[in-house]
Amino acid sequence: MSRIQSSFSRLSAQGRKALIPFITAGDPDPAATVPLMHALVEGGADVIELGVPFSDPSADGPTIQRASERALARGMSLRKVLDIVREFRLTNVTTPVVLMGYANPIEAYSLDRFPLAARDAGVDGILVVDYPPEECEVFSSSLKAVGLDPIFLLAPTSEEQRFDDVAKAGSGYIYYVSLKGVTGSASMDFAEVARRLPEIRARVGMPVGVGFGIRDAQTAARVAGIADAVVIGSRIIEEIEGGSPEGAPARVSALMAGIRAAMDAG
Repeated sequence: MSRIQSSFSRLSAQGRKALIPFITAGDPDPAATVPLMHALVEGGADVIELGVPFSDPSADGPTIQRASERALARGMSLRKVLDIVREFRLTNVTTPVVLMGYANPIEAYSLDRFPLAARDAGVDGILVVDYPPEECEVFSSSLKAVGLDPIFLLAPTSEEQRFDDVAKAGSGYIYYVSLKGVTGSASMDFAEVARRLPEIRARVGMPVGVGFGIRDAQTAARVAGIADAVVIGSRIIEEIEGGSPEGAPARVSALMAGIRAAMDAG
């Protein structure tokens, strides 16, 4: 059982839902990322999604795009992202880390070498936005062969065949995009999300995390009432860029603690 699967099993036994924050590796500075990761854990994160900066994202809204631009301007690369995870693992061997990004950096690094390199760095899961499950069977299998969880997106527009493809190719959990649009955009339709999740969960046989449009503790608590995990990204990036870099870990930890408390209270 992977670290991700173990985390969801433990949370389920406790009657709790997973809190999955997203930050961009290298933002606001490469040296700040590991302290920010620890701050997320201190605030109550169960899994960390670590964004791999990319110059031409298709799903990221302006907030996360700015984070990627700042990270790339400071020389971030996929190789350096793996170094960050390796450093994080020196003092945290329990919190799952999922790399989230796009195909181009992975293919530039080497599709053949990437799975082992990611595993050896301490990565637990990979979410590649522009790798649909029906088109990356070999890549997905190569991840599973070294113990990594391939994680896939589902959306309000996903058809039933995509559910089956994700069930076959994926593992760990599913990231359900709660709205049509990019990260950090419009508010979600709770009724529609609540209607879709039972069918998705039954078809894919994995926990389902919901993201896009979650900006505060109240919304996170509502989502936790219907989903297995709450994924929040743009709001955290705003907290990072809204003050001094030195104070970012404390601000992020406080934000996470408030969201965690609301989720647990609900």
